[in-house]
Amino acid sequence: MTSVLKLSQKETAFNQEVVTRFELYNSLFLTLPFYQVKDTGILLPFFSSHCEHGAAEQMAPLDIIRSFFEKYVPDIDREERLNRLFRFIQYIERQVVLFDSIEDAAFNKLGHTDEGGGTLQGLLQQAQSRDEMRKTIGEKLNKFSLRLVLTAHPTQFYPGPVLGIMTDLSEALKHDDINSVNLLLQQLGKTPFFNKTSPTPVDEAVSLAWFLENIFYNSAALIQAKVDEQFDGKGDHEVIELGFWPGGDRDGNPNVSSKSTEEVVGHLRRSIFRCYYREFKEMKKRITFRGVNQAMGALENILYQNAYNANPKPTNQKDEILTHLGTVKDVLEKDHYSLFVGLVDSMIRKVKLFGCYFATLDIRQDSRVLRNVYQYCTDNSSLKSAASSKYFDLEEDDKLKAIQFTEINYSPLDDADALVKDTLQTIRLMKDIQQSGGEKACQRFIISNCQQASDILQLMNLFLWSGWKKEQLSVDFMPLFETVHDLANAADVMEKLYTHPYYKEHLKRRNNKQTIMLGFSDSTKDGGYLMANWSIYKGKVELTAMALKYGIELAFFDGRGGPPARGGGKTHRFYSSMGKEIANDHIQLTIQGQTVSSLYGSQDTAVFNMEQLVNAGIVSAMHPNSNDLVDDKHKELISSMAESSYKKFMDLREHPLFLKYLEKMSPLKLLSNINISSRPTKRNAGSELKLEDLRAISFVTSWSQLKQNIPGFYGVGTALKQMQDEGHWNSLKGLYKSSGFFKTMIDNCMMSMSKSDFRITAYLAEDKTFGAFWKMLKDEFDLTSELLLTLTDSEVLMQEYPVERKSIAIREKIVLPLVILQHFALQQLNTLPADDKFYSVYNKLIVRTVYGIVNAGRNLA
Repeated sequence: MTSVLKLSQKETAFNQEVVTRFELYNSLFLTLPFYQVKDTGILLPFFSSHCEHGAAEQMAPLDIIRSFFEKYVPDIDREERLNRLFRFIQYIERQVVLFDSIEDAAFNKLGHTDEGGGTLQGLLQQAQSRDEMRKTIGEKLNKFSLRLVLTAHPTQFYPGPVLGIMTDLSEALKHDDINSVNLLLQQLGKTPFFNKTSPTPVDEAVSLAWFLENIFYNSAALIQAKVDEQFDGKGDHEVIELGFWPGGDRDGNPNVSSKSTEEVVGHLRRSIFRCYYREFKEMKKRITFRGVNQAMGALENILYQNAYNANPKPTNQKDEILTHLGTVKDVLEKDHYSLFVGLVDSMIRKVKLFGCYFATLDIRQDSRVLRNVYQYCTDNSSLKSAASSKYFDLEEDDKLKAIQFTEINYSPLDDADALVKDTLQTIRLMKDIQQSGGEKACQRFIISNCQQASDILQLMNLFLWSGWKKEQLSVDFMPLFETVHDLANAADVMEKLYTHPYYKEHLKRRNNKQTIMLGFSDSTKDGGYLMANWSIYKGKVELTAMALKYGIELAFFDGRGGPPARGGGKTHRFYSSMGKEIANDHIQLTIQGQTVSSLYGSQDTAVFNMEQLVNAGIVSAMHPNSNDLVDDKHKELISSMAESSYKKFMDLREHPLFLKYLEKMSPLKLLSNINISSRPTKRNAGSELKLEDLRAISFVTSWSQLKQNIPGFYGVGTALKQMQDEGHWNSLKGLYKSSGFFKTMIDNCMMSMSKSDFRITAYLAEDKTFGAFWKMLKDEFDLTSELLLTLTDSEVLMQEYPVERKSIAIREKIVLPLVILQHFALQQLNTLPADDKFYSVYNKLIVRTVYGIVNAGRNLA
């Protein structure tokens, strides 16, 4: 009864703080004269209502749009109709921003701390209650780290100026400052939401660095301060670590080069020194005492020069900065009653956290590219003595024996392929980056599509051929296992590495620590939702056992996207449900797309979400034998479900209409026209579309635009039905109540389904080509929905999370007109000849709707 009351109170608070305020400010917003067509804001509510009614009647989008104009604006021609539709899009995009800002402003009033896990504050309160508990939590925190890695995946649609407006708008909304809100909404109306050209990798880095400077600089330090103060720490163990991919991730991105990598490193350095200098200026206003002038003057010079003057050969000045800050602190404590010493402590903490680099730049490349580089080197005459010319004809075990690990300072010939030259140049550049920013500035090389131990060892050999020395190879080599097949073989690959003499020596120099990256997105595309989750879970268990066998401290780096279909959703619940079978002392995950702005777009949300992940890691470490453990009997059940789901999903993938449906009925082919990413939407960009080349992010985004979210649920209903038919239903219900892992998997599936709306494509049921295919998708959706409600004893999806359910419902209502507009334009394109004068306009209309739909979903891509 108490939990039901709490849920009701939360829903009431959400209605008061978010829904009512959105209705109020939205009415103000719709009266602002942003555009040439002055009645757009007046017409929009009628258009939205008309779309809702049409969707409820399951009308075809084409008929919904036509009937709207016939009813409300009958006297305008086709061109003017299209013009009005573009104006509607511009308003709706900004309605999404308004709703985001109102939710962010109300964040602290909505009681999120009870929802989905505890926070760091909860842990600290436990620590205060008992000395023994305090000691245990302190020990766990001293081993634990949370690494958030910002990645430039193409779903972060808000440019820097819009993010700045959103931050100010949220602040004005907190205080109900109507004048400021009014001005900011007008500014929002005049500010472009998208780029006219595709960004470069450096542009992407600058965009994401906005979050480093404006959010993470303070929020990460705030969490570190809480830990240090509670457990008498001195900031020597970093609880929060930041990573960065733009400019370093070259997997399938021909636009990333060693030059752009170098530029990004320079930008990150300037960004962190700008933060330091701003904080120093505030500190300087207060610390005006005798005895500090020399140290303060030296500090100001270092910080200013690095923040605003380019230096072609910068050096790592972290220790020098800390020495000067230490001098200032000593004088304050000795001569000035420790006045304002807290300001100095704050800056010392940040310098220890971020050094001269801000965030560790990861380098990532596909194993197939690295093999080609290695082959070029082995075929080159000057290296023949260091490698067998028949190396690539050898079996894997023989390859491992053949690699000689010889130190040679080699440079490729002038006629070498550009990718070969750039790869070898990047390897050399990593050493320069470490010398200028410290080892942590660039210490990780990730090998994507890693399939065998030789993929790692060959890369290590390339380092030794590029000026690195064995004893000074200060780089962590990280395999990325991402397909269902590769995940199944991952433990065997690692055993070959752990037992290889040279790799053993390298790991010893790296304190016997190994990080392994696991990719969620490709495993979902490869095997469906249940199989992806189960493959990663099993893979983690097997990899943990292998690491324990050889005395290796293991950390998993999870490549998770925003939506549940790409590993997102209630991520912290996954981590809190890891039992003793899975290494969980360190949590590392990618933060990408809309997840960046939705979970880390403000100080309040960033601190809360980081604290949840810290809490999840510590709770999992403290209670490894809790009910979250999945016993052998239930593992068999989940495995059986995964196999059943996998078969259903593979049957869908192999259906002759599968790709054709996605190409015709979603904006898949047009995603490359959206100027939000430097990376192509598929590998082998110039070739015919193949599913294996299609990036997981494009795959999932296309289904989310269709409002069908197939990767997030397809096959789950079939698997549940099998369990029911085989008499395992009660056992499965018990598992849902007892296992955090299984519950999170099911709850995230329901979140995906809550963002689906088959009414919009219901017209396809009568389509001659796709009718039966659409019905097959709808039948699995209905079956999954029915059985999930039964399994969770619910009347509606996400019943246990009323605030999130209401938020999703409102967002879906806001963008319903965009979804209908998109499908209206797709219907037109599928019937018009390519030389029709409006053909390109419909293309543009589709592209323009994508932004708002993803932004509203907050974790759709």
